[in-house]
Amino acid sequence: MKIGPYQLLNNVILAPMAGITDQPFRQLCCRMGAGLAVSEMVSANPKVWDTEKSKRRLVSNSETGIRSVQIAGSDPEELAHAAKVNADNGAQIIDINMGCPAKKVNKKLAGSALLKEPSLVEQIIKSVVQAVDVPVTLKIRTGWCEDTRNGIEIAKIAEQHGIQSLAVHGRTRNDFYKGDAEYDTIKAIKASVSIPVVANGDITTVEKAKQVLEYTNADAIMVGRGAQGNPWIFREINHFLVTGQHLSAPSMDEVRSVIVEHVNDLHNFYGDFMGVRFARKHVSWYMQTRDPDKQFRSIFNGLESVNEQLSSLNMYFDNLT
Repeated sequence: MKIGPYQLLNNVILAPMAGITDQPFRQLCCRMGAGLAVSEMVSANPKVWDTEKSKRRLVSNSETGIRSVQIAGSDPEELAHAAKVNADNGAQIIDINMGCPAKKVNKKLAGSALLKEPSLVEQIIKSVVQAVDVPVTLKIRTGWCEDTRNGIEIAKIAEQHGIQSLAVHGRTRNDFYKGDAEYDTIKAIKASVSIPVVANGDITTVEKAKQVLEYTNADAIMVGRGAQGNPWIFREINHFLVTGQHLSAPSMDEVRSVIVEHVNDLHNFYGDFMGVRFARKHVSWYMQTRDPDKQFRSIFNGLESVNEQLSSLNMYFDNLT
């Protein structure tokens, strides 16, 4: 799959997730086989750009892989300016967020709330595409609610005004993350436009990845929650799509190495105080299947220092051997 001039290594993409797809996690998923890793959404409001939170969400030229930055907002001029600033700072792809269902985003008419306003969607896309020389992509849901599922209309607007690739989550905004994703709308969107379409939603196994690709005829799939605590899913899906065979699970030595390195990277990226807190979240996901009674997670979440966290992890894996 290509996005503008950029040839992806494969068609399995890490979805942008606020508070999750930070630089350490994106880099880890790329090493594990993600063909593209999209950043956390960055607000288009320049008033918040000087906060530490916003600064950490900016991409770095030192990152491996294609650098894609997602921007969020509702003002066409602000979004265009944000796109230009991020492109000037090293973003190779600009992604516009019209899929986030969060209330605090939607009440500002951003994220998936924009799906209720096709004319504003058109203004935003035209403004952002004209502002930058890099490819612009778009992420949407199937609509605002079941009665206004207008994904095809939005997709045609996107194609008409220069969007290079469209990712579609198979739920409406009102669905949030409840129930099962549906792929009929994604299939219909793919049939209605000629730009690449990426299918997103509930892709947590290699079998589901293959099923969704074949059913929707999408050009790629996007993995979100399925990668939390399981960055190995990217190489597993890639292997299954190519060979039809299941890849062996990672060895315990590799699991240990990846988790400890990831926690170390979080400490280094966020600093000791915030790094410890972000590490708790990721370690909880890693341990969901390894610590079913939550004993280790309960202990780990009470630790307050970098050294305590690393010692605790190493002790946990030492006791397994």
